[in-house]
Amino acid sequence: QVQLVESGGGLVQPGGSLRLSCAASGFRLNSVAIGWFRQTPGKEREGVSCITYTGGGTEYADFVRGRFTISRDNVKNTVYLQMNSLKPEDTAVYYCATYRYLLCGRDWSTGKSDYTYWGQGTQVSVSS
Repeated sequence: QVQLVESGGGLVQPGGSLRLSCAASGFRLNSVAIGWFRQTPGKEREGVSCITYTGGGTEYADFVRGRFTISRDNVKNTVYLQMNSLKPEDTAVYYCATYRYLLCGRDWSTGKSDYTYWGQGTQVSVSS
């Protein structure tokens, strides 16, 4: 049984940092690329970042580039999202998902149907 579990969310002040983790069981994360998405009420889920199966390539949405860093530890079967310089508009539920490809394709942020397994999400709240 494949399971993805996100953790590391919480309440942080603007300018603060959080590190999210996406741990997998029943599945080897190093066999596919992994994406991070986020969603707020009433909005569509949007792509935040993607990392290739080896970790050698990464992609970021413009609204997080330079502030967020995606990485993976294939030994621990975990993908991370380091979030720095957080803003109130980063408040959302963050999800990780397994991409059906090895690399982050051109549509990595919009092709949600290309993601096979999703975690349950972790809440990130940025507020003073």
